[in-house]
Amino acid sequence: MTTRRSRITFRSAWTQRPLPFDWAVVALGGLMLFGVHLDAWAHHRYALETFFTPWHGLLYSGYALLALLLAVRALRGGGLRPGAMPAGYEWSLVGAGLFALGGLSDLAWHTRFGIEVSVEALLSPPHLLLALGAGLMVAGPVRAALARGDTRAPWPALAALALLLSLLTFFTAYVNPLAETDEVLRQGVGNGLGPSGVLVQAALLSGVVLFAARRFTLPFGGLTLLVTLSAALMLLVHADYTLLPTLLAAGLLADGFYAWLRPSRERSAAFRAFAALVPATTFVLVLTTFSVTGGLSWSATLTAGAVTLAAMVGWLLSFAFLPGVLDQP
Repeated sequence: MTTRRSRITFRSAWTQRPLPFDWAVVALGGLMLFGVHLDAWAHHRYALETFFTPWHGLLYSGYALLALLLAVRALRGGGLRPGAMPAGYEWSLVGAGLFALGGLSDLAWHTRFGIEVSVEALLSPPHLLLALGAGLMVAGPVRAALARGDTRAPWPALAALALLLSLLTFFTAYVNPLAETDEVLRQGVGNGLGPSGVLVQAALLSGVVLFAARRFTLPFGGLTLLVTLSAALMLLVHADYTLLPTLLAAGLLADGFYAWLRPSRERSAAFRAFAALVPATTFVLVLTTFSVTGGLSWSATLTAGAVTLAAMVGWLLSFAFLPGVLDQP
């Protein structure tokens, strides 16, 4: 009886504290998403006419290793039953199954309809199913931290949020200034694609940052990790290195705003100011960098309007994360 009780206690404690398992999921999830971005780069550079490419191999190798890690942990916990996985990782197993289904359907889709190009490559049903599965898998450390009741954000959870944001920005690359600089910033003035891209990416960034700020107390450097890591894969594969220092500065400013304003439920006015400042300053820095390097030909009116829209979308999203009309300073 004593042995059985000690095993139960050990298992409970093991599943209630931050795990090396979380970091393993982040590492393999990062490998999988690097494969996703590298595959997109290959589609841009080469005329791919087959499903079987080295880049698909890296993508699916990362997935296979992550799925194997999840499966082994489930088997160690007693199989597919409640409590077999650390709390919060059950949906990661579901995501692994959806990703496998998406991979098989992607092969069939390519065989039947050929290799997609441009926006079709992002929005085909198999690719969207792959995105859903990947998102559920990499978000495991976030759900685990919430299930454990962590009040201070663990670093694996912040890294997982960064990977999730990277996935979201990847699948909106057609309106992402970091990925499609020519189309969005240089050519997207007359058709409104440029400001629309700023608006969409500001909404995605604000949503993830506000979720983190609302659910956790953030360590200094946490927002820098989130902002920089989420953009690193996109920049390294699709754009250039010049924006990495810019986004590092944006992350440090976000950390500074968080430390200064101390946004919280009790300080809702500060929360809303923080929500507006983070996307606004991020795109001030991004657009300024593009302007200095010759990648932006917008007028002062258009640039100021895009930054204002970024601030407005962050401010409006703050009401979704922290409802209320009467704000306290």
